[in-house]
Formats: sequence, structure tokens, C-alpha cells
Amino acid sequence: MRVYSATDVGQKRKMNQDYVFVSESPVGNLPNLFVVADGMGGHSAGDFASSYAVRVMADAISRDRDFNPVKVMRHAIEAANEEIRSQAAKNPTLAGMGTTIVAATIVGRYAYIANVGDSRLYVIDSRIHQVTRDHSLVQEMVRMGELNEEEARNHPDKNIITRALGAEERVNIDFFELPLAEDSMILMCSDGLSNMVADHEMEEIILTPQMSLKARGEALVTRANNNGGKDNIAVVLVEPFTNEVDKC
Repeated sequence: MRVYSATDVGQKRKMNQDYVFVSESPVGNLPNLFVVADGMGGHSAGDFASSYAVRVMADAISRDRDFNPVKVMRHAIEAANEEIRSQAAKNPTLAGMGTTIVAATIVGRYAYIANVGDSRLYVIDSRIHQVTRDHSLVQEMVRMGELNEEEARNHPDKNIITRALGAEERVNIDFFELPLAEDSMILMCSDGLSNMVADHEMEEIILTPQMSLKARGEALVTRANNNGGKDNIAVVLVEPFTNEVDKC
């Protein structure tokens, strides 16, 4: 397995509220774990929300006795949601904080994916395919046929999300089970990448021949910044069926 991960503050923000976690070795009963979180909240609340949620998740997974990856991730995300709400209730400076979460584990030839919010997971083989569905106001309008994808990309409300950890007492999580091919690659990212770099641009970068995984990840971050860098940028790239590790 080869892995690259990075976050970048971008060109407009002063604080980085994105957080990534990568472990190609087991976490509890999961053989590996990859997470991207994009926090929200005033001052340091968003930064705290994303990092704290991931820490709670990793701890919950390490202690979970279940072997079903979907159940393990569900338990962990529910625990993180509860803990974020608890911390926000105790500390006024953290009131209203929340975070997106996209998490994945690769078991054999399958990826098991959990998603809350608008951070994304793509799979790339000969083409790029978005696996997760954004939980956002604009994407709901796209699904209902009120907007097309190009209109959605430039819509002024595109950053309004409809689900997040910390928002409600009960968190609604999407799960996906995805078969992987020998040459499949996984891209996980916050909206700081997906709002700045179109899918076809990501595909072009990731499928560039003779390019290392690190170089591809760095090129994605650079392209997002060159295109405006309006938000923090988080990237995790995974090649499941190789033997090298390339982390940043």
C-alpha cells in the first residue's frame, strides 16, 4: 500500500481547520484507516472540532470488538458526534462547532466508506468517479434537478452543508461498499480541493504517467492554490495494492 496525505491552509484563510489521519497498519479490528475532516466554527472551534472528532474516532475504533467495518465506523462516528456536542455544551467558545467526516478502510479487495458532510471520496481507475454524495444545500438542488453541475459549482450557497458531526443529537451517516481493481486509486479530500479543482483536472493530474504519488498529491494542492485557494485543502491519496508508503 502506498499513501500520501497533506493539508494546506490555502490562500485566503489564516487558520487550517482541515485534519487528516492515515494509518496503513491496523487500528483496532480495522486493517487500516483513512480520514479527512473539515471543521467549522468561530476562532479555533473548527480546528478543534476536526482534530478532536478524528481522535475520538480512532480511539473508539481501537477499542471496538466488532469485526464488521461498517459497524465499527458507525460506532466511532456516533461517538465523535456525541463528544463534539458534549464539548460544545461545556465550553461557550466551542458552541456551534462541527465537522465533516469522510472515512475509509480497505479490507481485502473492498473499500468501506463512511461520509457525513461535503468532504469527498473518489476512486480513480481509467477515469475518476465520485463515490460519496455531498450533504449540501446546492447538491440537494442538483439531485432535485433545480441546478446543473456547472451552476452548482459557482452557486453562492455551495458551502452550506446539510449534515455535520455536532449539528444534531443523532448523526445521519452514508455508507458505501466499493470493489477495487488492481490499479484502483483512492482520493479523499475536503471541499477546499473539490471547489477549486474540477474533477477532470484531478483526473488529469492523478493519471499523469511516471509521476510519484507524492508529486500527484502536491500537484493537486498546488492547483487548488493556483485556482484561488479560497479554503483549507486536505488530500489523502491511497494506492491499495502497492508496497510503498509515501506520506507527508
